[in-house]
Amino acid sequence: MDALAERHGAELQRRFSEATVAVCGLGGLGSNIAIALARAGVGKLILIDYDKVDITNLHRQQYKANQIGLYKTDALADNLAEIAPYTEITTITVKLSEDNLTTYLKDADIVCEALDNAEAKAMLVNGVLEQLPGYFLVAASGMAGMDTPNTIKTRKIGKRFYLCGDEVSDVADTIGLVAPRVMLCAAHQAQTVLRILAGEYEV
Repeated sequence: MDALAERHGAELQRRFSEATVAVCGLGGLGSNIAIALARAGVGKLILIDYDKVDITNLHRQQYKANQIGLYKTDALADNLAEIAPYTEITTITVKLSEDNLTTYLKDADIVCEALDNAEAKAMLVNGVLEQLPGYFLVAASGMAGMDTPNTIKTRKIGKRFYLCGDEVSDVADTIGLVAPRVMLCAAHQAQTVLRILAGEYEV
């Protein structure tokens, strides 16, 4: 942690170290978000997913071939323990719903939406905005296909709501999800989290 404080400055690193971030969905977005935040020295991550690692995940998600069949929460927690042992990890292996999201997200300072499908994304965004209105929410929309990386952006939707992605591309309309473009969107989300913690807000 001393090395991170030297790089970021003691005050900024204190803010990172004292923060709790929930990452909802641990696929191409969420696994990359979690690793970026852990490397930055975020103090606590709440990892939420109910799925298991599949061979089809390996081309864009931060898992290893020998982790196929493990719950993503467990596999990612193991990987993060190697990368950033100073980060406290809480794993929640459950499918989020309107009925349980406040239970699992109430301890977070910032919520990252990184779910797979439009219905689940809408449920989480609407649920956080309605049930946890004082929380920061960083969501994603549009990162599929082979379009230019320059259309991935971060936009402030509301006082505490940010949206990352191109807001256009849909996995059903393209060749699917390609690792670099997904990682770009995840990097936008992770950087937005760090900027919020630093007190730097989009206009």
